Amino acid sequence: MTTPALPTIDPKRTALLAMDFQNGIVQSIAEPDELVERVKGAIADVRAAGGTIGYVRVAFTEDDWSAIPATNKTFSGVAAAQMMHHEHDTTQFDARIAPKDGDIIVRKIRFGSISTTDLHEQLRERGIETLILSGISTSGVVLSTLMDVADRDYQVYVLTDGVADHDPEVDRVLVEKVFPSRAHLIDTTQLAEVLKAA
Repeated sequence: MTTPALPTIDPKRTALLAMDFQNGIVQSIAEPDELVERVKGAIADVRAAGGTIGYVRVAFTEDDWSAIPATNKTFSGVAAAQMMHHEHDTTQFDARIAPKDGDIIVRKIRFGSISTTDLHEQLRERGIETLILSGISTSGVVLSTLMDVADRDYQVYVLTDGVADHDPEVDRVLVEKVFPSRAHLIDTTQLAEVLKAA
């Protein structure tokens, strides 16, 4: 059985999202340096092809903490512990893949990249129709963002070697069993080839 060909990518209408690659999160997974280097290469390839790079981080102000209700199982704990302050080093982007002028940058206060930001509006303003998702963790920001952007009818790719989870088995099941029904799967080598063919 042959693998179906990937749809073509128009770099001018494509954005790679680097999600939650921030100091306090990157170092919490296995082999963080290898992951960052792969994503760094993918970012460079998308830039060279004329695509857009979007950066997403999770971080909170004092007002954000105050507004989180006790009903939110995950983030009520973050608020109670006053974790991930937006000015703290742990919430800053990993310097190896830091944003450049002209990139999209958003700060979120929930799992997904869309629900608490203006990311969708910024992407639409730039005419973006295709998204390439990379991020930590696969079961957090990647899963949540994928569900949202798929429902908004973007053409979506998941960068299979540009995502990671604290639980490798969860990562495997999501990438192999869940994501294929909502996104095209592509690794960094394939991405470079598809961009060159554009």
